[in-house]
Amino acid sequence: AFFWLVSLLLSSLIWFIAVKASDPRDEPLQKGLLIFGVMFSVLLQEAFRFLYYKLLRKAIEGLVALSEDGCSPISIQQMAYVAGVGFGLMSGAFSMINLLADALGPGTVGIHGDSQLYFLTSAFMTMVLIFLHTFWAILFFHGCEHRRWWEIMVVVVMHLAVSGSTFCNPLYVGSLVPSYLLMAIAAAWAYLLSGGSAQNLRRFLLCKS
Repeated sequence: AFFWLVSLLLSSLIWFIAVKASDPRDEPLQKGLLIFGVMFSVLLQEAFRFLYYKLLRKAIEGLVALSEDGCSPISIQQMAYVAGVGFGLMSGAFSMINLLADALGPGTVGIHGDSQLYFLTSAFMTMVLIFLHTFWAILFFHGCEHRRWWEIMVVVVMHLAVSGSTFCNPLYVGSLVPSYLLMAIAAAWAYLLSGGSAQNLRRFLLCKS
């Protein structure tokens, strides 16, 4: 969560400087800066995810050196899961803070002809991002562990695609549907990389040992 906060702080600082240094009356420029800010923030988040992986790798080496049996008490997969949950929950918390700030009022959602589903769709978008960050961390760490750089690039592209789809709003179908499809793909992929199989899933659903 701390690493995600640092990436947000740096990206916000860059965006703030860019906005202050530009003409606020130039709407096309301001929109371009907003798109740049979102894309830059995504890349910075993934860079800090990589830095966090390197830090955890050093921590695991230290744990192995201190352990009696030469094995780490926690696996890289478990660390990836925890790191993903931390990124996701912090991302979701900030999304909800911005949402609640907009809800302070006064006013009624949709009174000027805008969509009345703003808060509902924002909640669904926040939820999918929390799950995606969890799955992305598993895929990202697996790619780093096995030097499969294309997996890392897929995570970055998926993150850019989900963030970029939000520019389709208020056409919420254009952002929610692709995001949930990508979440399903990432979930299945992360499940398989974690050692899951169709047989294990069937036994779990049937409550068999």
